[in-house]
Amino acid sequence: MRNTLIILISLFVSSITIGQNQLNNSIGNVLVIQKDNAAQTFTFITDNGTAAVTIVTPDIFRIRIAKKAAPDISYAVVGKTKRCNFDYGEDNEEFFIHTDSLTLRISKYPLRFTFETKEGVVINSDDPAFGTSWINAEVTTYKTLQEGERFIGLGEKTGNLDRRGEAYVNWNTDNPHYDNNTDPIYASIPFYIGIHHGLNYGIFLDNTYRSIFNFGASNDRFSYFSAEDGEMNYYFIYHQSVAGIISSYTWLTGRMEMPPVWALGYQQCRWSYTPDSRVLEVAKTFREKRIPADVIYLDIDYMDGYKIFTWNPETFSNPEKLINDLKSLQFHTAVIVDPGIKVEEGYQAYDEGVAYNHFVKYPDGKLWTAQVWPGWCHFPDFTRPATRRWWGEQFMGYVNLGITGFWNDMNEIATWGQQPPPLIEFDWEGNKTTYRQAKNVYGMEMARSTFEGTKNLMNGRRPLIITRAGFAGLQRYTAIWTGDNQADDQHMLLGVRLVNSLGISGVSFTGSDVGGFGGDATPELFARWMEIGAFTPFFRGHSAINTADAEPWVFGEQTENISRNYIQLRYNLLPYVYTAMHESTLNGMPLNRSLAINYTFDNKVYERAYQNQYLFGRSLLIIPVESNRDSIAVYLPRGDWFDFYTDEKFSGKQELTAGCPIDKLPVFVSAGSMIPMQSPVQSTEEMPSDTLRVHLYQSGADNDYHWDYYEDDGLTYAYQDGKFYERTMIYKAGIDEVVFTPPEGGYKSKFKSIQLVFHGFDNLGEIIKFNGKPRKIIMQSMNFQLAAETPDESHPSTLICPSIVFPNEKDEMVINW
Repeated sequence: MRNTLIILISLFVSSITIGQNQLNNSIGNVLVIQKDNAAQTFTFITDNGTAAVTIVTPDIFRIRIAKKAAPDISYAVVGKTKRCNFDYGEDNEEFFIHTDSLTLRISKYPLRFTFETKEGVVINSDDPAFGTSWINAEVTTYKTLQEGERFIGLGEKTGNLDRRGEAYVNWNTDNPHYDNNTDPIYASIPFYIGIHHGLNYGIFLDNTYRSIFNFGASNDRFSYFSAEDGEMNYYFIYHQSVAGIISSYTWLTGRMEMPPVWALGYQQCRWSYTPDSRVLEVAKTFREKRIPADVIYLDIDYMDGYKIFTWNPETFSNPEKLINDLKSLQFHTAVIVDPGIKVEEGYQAYDEGVAYNHFVKYPDGKLWTAQVWPGWCHFPDFTRPATRRWWGEQFMGYVNLGITGFWNDMNEIATWGQQPPPLIEFDWEGNKTTYRQAKNVYGMEMARSTFEGTKNLMNGRRPLIITRAGFAGLQRYTAIWTGDNQADDQHMLLGVRLVNSLGISGVSFTGSDVGGFGGDATPELFARWMEIGAFTPFFRGHSAINTADAEPWVFGEQTENISRNYIQLRYNLLPYVYTAMHESTLNGMPLNRSLAINYTFDNKVYERAYQNQYLFGRSLLIIPVESNRDSIAVYLPRGDWFDFYTDEKFSGKQELTAGCPIDKLPVFVSAGSMIPMQSPVQSTEEMPSDTLRVHLYQSGADNDYHWDYYEDDGLTYAYQDGKFYERTMIYKAGIDEVVFTPPEGGYKSKFKSIQLVFHGFDNLGEIIKFNGKPRKIIMQSMNFQLAAETPDESHPSTLICPSIVFPNEKDEMVINW
């Protein structure tokens, strides 16, 4: 009787609360609970809707709330529910779900969710008054703001690293004039990580309608995320580390495949290099000036009247010869592709698209038409499987010519006027929806169609796919660049934060246009941007029509030399870069790593003076700096660090001032690191010497440091069938020993020898043993600041380090001293 009375009182109080404002309708009280142990799902039927909780993994819970369930279609999620241990129980007021990782407490009157650690510490909880509720079709989940809570991620968003106090909109938008505070821009990834009291969690909202994420903007009561329509469908992820959350998120939404190795070299682009003779002139100049490069782009002017899948008959009259000439110069060719297909009878892409029902339509069946570069266009419906296949088949002509890179642009959808009618309809895998739901995934599905089509056509070779627009999960198909940036210092640093935020959000292969797309870079700005670009995954120079030429040699001798040296340094670091990209395929860890990933609870890394700093891979700490400064405040996190150029050693957890003349970007190396590097090459087509240099940085800690090294052919998917070379390098600092474990995989390393170079070992001794036998010590000179030049021993950045050379054997190798 007493329990019944409690329930009745709770229902009465809740009904009063709900009745206070009929404009905001909460999910209400639990009426019925249904349990499906096989599906690991618990369904809560309330007086205002239904909430389903699915245990996806011990670390990931799915919360799906709706008034009326819709077809369960996701373009983002590929991870499937895993069988795991869990238990549950309830009392009169709450329902409990426990896994090995966390606990979910579900209050019944009204329905509210509280996520806790196994020890009962609150990780995240619904706002008790509002929880999940609706205003008309818009659905919102309100979360209690924790004291000192920080928020990071959310993909391609401007602003600061810590997003507390800000709000953001997810609505893919072509904005060619964005700045530090513009929102939204090109891509939407509705995934963030919350941080407080030594805890981390992630929330991914899998809803493609226009959504808002508010992290305490204009209020001090709650954070919230909302979608203008559709379900409240989100995934809650808990791990003890941010890296663990990124790993789970990329398991859920998929991970990248290995890019072709040449896509990690330098790439040159302009709107536009035309005619074809100009393209060849630029490529030849790179080779004549010995500035390494691997890719050159053709922007929209290669087409006949901007019509996709065509060639301008006057300025690009013989594309086969052009592509072959570029190949002979060891350049890969990438072409831009836009979704708009010109309305023109007799134009094959248009005729086929109409005949086979591939274009987006109005509700009355008439084809939607909008203006873009070619004029009035129709647009493929990439949410239709048959259209995705058709689009992919259109690339046969490009692939047969030898084109290997495909640049997806204007896919937000960008049109003149920027307002496609919201009622236009999309197939949505046979379930039909409107532009309101399809817009945010359009760009990703275009990139997907391009990727799947070219991959199928290229006979086992890897294509380079890049996109301007995207949604959560885009990393499965494509790289992304940050759109139309501007040639100024603030845009350069904003690009760093955009790339780092994308990395937090599961996208590793990213970059910004080096030198700025709009406006004219100064020689100093271009030089500094080149230095930063060398430590960015997607490394491309690009500039717009009606701006000054922006190749490295046009800015004068000093800027040309700086560009050459830092591009060469990037090529020398390719073994390190390629290994780090392989890690992205395994666990989602990005190449560019915001310090919030590794040093989550160090308040210093969120300060505006230091928020641009990042790790490039596991070892290199990059300090971006404006072009007009010759010194910069640096924060070194915990651990010991070496100046990359001088080997000067510093203790961590300290602030210092670093010099940064225009020819030097501050870079530090984590003590205990092992960094593989190769000899200089002009492109990835050129073989380096047969000796792999592994740079070892001394550590005074009594630790074992494990480092992976990875190779494959760099071109094909044979690595997925075991044709790779991978081994672990272990530095046992406490006993002065390095161990190379036996390699795994069926690929033979291109390096016959290894040169182990010792940095910071002041008391190395006279004898270094390899597999128990003394090895001759070789003093090796190098200059990372002037990587393209012969080391000058009088230069302050020239290092002379002891080293030994030994054969790259297939068995375990042990070096001690």
